[in-house]
Amino acid sequence: MKILVVYYSRTGTTRKVAEKLSADLGADSEEIIDTKDRSGALGFIFSGRDSMKKRLTEIKPLEKNLAEYDLILIGTPIWAWTVSVPVRTFLEKYKDNLKRVAFFCTMGGSGDKKAFSEMENICGQKPMAVLALTTKEVVQNNFAEKLEEFRKQIPAD
Repeated sequence: MKILVVYYSRTGTTRKVAEKLSADLGADSEEIIDTKDRSGALGFIFSGRDSMKKRLTEIKPLEKNLAEYDLILIGTPIWAWTVSVPVRTFLEKYKDNLKRVAFFCTMGGSGDKKAFSEMENICGQKPMAVLALTTKEVVQNNFAEKLEEFRKQIPAD
């Protein structure tokens, strides 16, 4: 099975999980690049507002061809208890090119269930697996057990 890990990361937390998943699964990876500057305190505030309002943004075109992959793992940070704007945009733009999906997220404390539900609704399919990690778990490298449970739900071939 050919797997692609697609993710957005504003601070690097979701990137850390995506890189670990990619390495463990022997998967390709692609970072979603938002053309809007979301750095710093103001970026944090505006990003949360944009997520609550379910806004879209402009993302750079992908380098990988999604049609070549059997499964796409999609990673998002949780913003204002929902999916990040760049990942919402990715899903809206590419939903017709996704054969099978699994979702993962990083968050300060909560919002994963709402975000996963929205992601499922946008792409029109139930994920094979979901993984929710807190920022604290990722920063402290305390997520190996949850990662293993997530990987077990993903078929090897």
